[in-house]
Formats: sequence, structure tokens, C-alpha cells
Amino acid sequence: MKSTTQVYGMTLDFIWPYWEGSEVCLRQGKRKKRMLIKESDLYDPLKTYLEHQGYTIGAEIQDCDLIAIKADEMIIIELKTRVSVDLLIQAARRKDISDAVYIAVPLPVGKKDLPKSRGLKNLLRKLEVGLILVRFMKTKTRVDVVLHPRPYEKRMRPGKQASILREVDGRYGEFNKGGIPSTEERITAYKQEAIRIALLLREKGDSSPKDLRSCSARPDKIQAILAQNHYGWFDRVSRGLYRINPAGCEALDRYEDLQPDLMAIFREHVS
Repeated sequence: MKSTTQVYGMTLDFIWPYWEGSEVCLRQGKRKKRMLIKESDLYDPLKTYLEHQGYTIGAEIQDCDLIAIKADEMIIIELKTRVSVDLLIQAARRKDISDAVYIAVPLPVGKKDLPKSRGLKNLLRKLEVGLILVRFMKTKTRVDVVLHPRPYEKRMRPGKQASILREVDGRYGEFNKGGIPSTEERITAYKQEAIRIALLLREKGDSSPKDLRSCSARPDKIQAILAQNHYGWFDRVSRGLYRINPAGCEALDRYEDLQPDLMAIFREHVS
């Protein structure tokens, strides 16, 4: 079954999603499970694949790894053994020559996709660069075109922007350090408010959300934080009445050492 895709006004007959039959199998003989793949190993499968679609192929023309020509269409494909910054820069430069630019990289046996493929595809869409995977199997090689170089329409995410602004506004101060590993603790606005509530409960004893609202700068968050009890610091004594538990007291002692400036701000408002 033949599929035709319009890209930048050009008809690219060879651009088929692999589930629609865009597969060219080349008998390679028996291969070892682990093999060293060179950039030049990608050329023959792609050449056969494109020639099967009626394209004339050129190689190493003015620093372009592979050129495919049919009528007035020109497709440029850059070959590499892995995705790198250099490859992306190279592909972006080729956009000055043709709108239909692809990068082609190998995908070894047993791998379903490239590492961090979602982020990579998002970046390639913004660069308006296509992606071709060459899958080296035990006895054959398969070419899959998984992304087309279509014009990119930038879409803002107002919801995400509003969420960031709420987070900034919800913090009592900035007590994180930018660039820390993802395994290290972040003192978010939610956590700051939970610490403040825990401190209030330790000072005041059993209290209801209503009792705590007058002492909090974020009164609208108190009920949800107590009910969710995300950190396990609170116990519900009875309906609408909460107290801090030993885990909460231990957490406060820990933050006295780790975040003394934050705790000092909270103590000023505890009466």
C-alpha cells in the first residue's frame, strides 16, 4: 500500500510510517548480536530504500552525507551512529539548502526506540528536521521514517506558565539551589506550607483548619494539606481536628538544621 505525504509542498512518496509498510529488508547474512556499526553502514539500506521509491541517490555532495533527488524534490539525510549536538547543528545548517532534512541513526536489535526519544522528537519538530531509524536485525535491516520535517507552529502553554507563577508566589522565600541533582529534596511551596502548619500544630496543640487559618499566609491551602497528609506528619484526632505526630516533630527538628532561615521566618509568625 502506497502512502504519500506532503511536506513543504513536495511529495515524498518514500515517507511511510513503518506500520503502513515502509519496510525494506536487506539480507545481511548471520550477524553477531553485538556489532560495531559505522556511519557508512547506514548508507546501503537507505540507498536501497530510496531507490525503491524512484529517487536518484548522491553521496558526500558538498558535505551532505546522502542526497535523494526526484523531479524537483531534494531530500538531505545526515548519517550518524548516535544523536549528538554536532549532528543537530549539522542538520540545522542543511535547512539552508533544503526544507526536507532528516537525520538517520541506527537502532540496535532489541531496542524499541532511542534513549529519551520523546524529548528528542520534540526538539526535532522545533528544528523542523525529520528522523529515520535504521534497525539492524539478525538477518535483515529495516528502515523506519518516524518523524517528518513539517513546519513547526509554536504553541505556548499558558496553564504551565500559570502553574510556575503560582509556585513562585506561593513560596515564603527561595531556599533551593539551582542545578541540584534530582535526587535532592526540593523545598516547594506545598512543602513550605506543610512545614508551617506542622510548626503551628506543635506550638498550639490540637487544632482545626479554622483555628490555623488566622495564623497562615496561605489559609486556602490548610484544609487540603491536612486532609491529604502527603508527608505523613499529621493525625486526625476527630472530625475537623488535627495534631502533629512524631514523624512531623522529627521533620521539624530536621528542618531546623537543614533550613534554619525558613524556620526562622515561620517562628516569627507563630503566636
